[in-house]
Amino acid sequence: MTRRRLVLLAGLIFLVCLAELPVGIVGIDVRSAAAALKTTLPARLADQEFWKLTLDFSEPDGTFRSDNLLSNEVGLQYVIPELTRTAKSGRVYMGVGPEQNFTYIVAVKPKMAFIVDIRRGNLDLHLMYKALFELSADRTDFVSRLFAKSRPDGLGPKSTAAEIFAAYSSSDSLEMLYRENLKAIQDRLVTTHGFALSPDDLQGIEYVYHAFYTFGPKLQYASTGGFGGRNQPTYADLMEGTDADGQARGYLASEERFTFLKDLEAKNLLVPVVGNFAGPKAIRAVGKYLKKKNATVSAFYLSNVEQYLRQDGIWRDFCGNVATLPLDETSTFIRSVRGGLYGGPFGFGLNSRLGAMADEVKGCASIPSSRR
Repeated sequence: MTRRRLVLLAGLIFLVCLAELPVGIVGIDVRSAAAALKTTLPARLADQEFWKLTLDFSEPDGTFRSDNLLSNEVGLQYVIPELTRTAKSGRVYMGVGPEQNFTYIVAVKPKMAFIVDIRRGNLDLHLMYKALFELSADRTDFVSRLFAKSRPDGLGPKSTAAEIFAAYSSSDSLEMLYRENLKAIQDRLVTTHGFALSPDDLQGIEYVYHAFYTFGPKLQYASTGGFGGRNQPTYADLMEGTDADGQARGYLASEERFTFLKDLEAKNLLVPVVGNFAGPKAIRAVGKYLKKKNATVSAFYLSNVEQYLRQDGIWRDFCGNVATLPLDETSTFIRSVRGGLYGGPFGFGLNSRLGAMADEVKGCASIPSSRR
């Protein structure tokens, strides 16, 4: 046996022996390394598996103060440089809400993602996005379908997000394209994938897509009603945003980012779930599934949901739910806060802040909860 083979064999024996030691002796780093070797996250989900996860993990539909069709977080890209240094790729991403998740997903590049939101309408929104990603060949095609606008000339793989949205800003949305695209979305979900969408889901998808058709790239957080302040960023503003150093990190900033998401959606690996963060089922079901797959959560985007959980007196239940997720010392919370470290160009909205998940949930086992 060659010296190289002896060294490799010795290394493998060392890892196997460490994996058998008690956790208290080995420590989180070694245990995480051993678990990473055995991760069994799927390379893709069959349509029936995807839909079963969505249905089985979901809780009853809840309410929020707005439709929340897009973010109002003007500083959402500012934490991405630090996030990419902290959170590991090839793991599992979790999040809440609409499109800002796409920007964080392309930053951490997970193998799988779960979006957990209290409203069924958010699930309908993500199903619309899923169909549009799959139907679109590139970013220009995607934006054309998203807002039911004719594709302009002069755009290509190297076009920036700002150039793409500038090209679409001078044209009107077309009712003919809206109707064609809506049918294509529904056919993709119901006929191609075979998802058993309820009449309410079909109506919800139509409602969401009509809002994008109606408002176009000028769509704002409160365009369809609900709460909101002045000077909200538009969809175009958010897509044209950058980090603190002026680098564009949005999900439409490059074809590479778009293609990563398109591939994730095509493999059914971005799974929307209906659930209250403090609810009895959704987060815990995700955690149980991930533990069976020996997977680890790399990042969990919370927006400012904790604010509402504290107001309702159920934050401790959320803390207990997060404690059931498979974490390590690199697992990272992404929060939205008012003001904070980064300023926004619009004088309104939320900015982002990171937090170490494992450190923050260490005390959860001793926190009283309605389910403990």
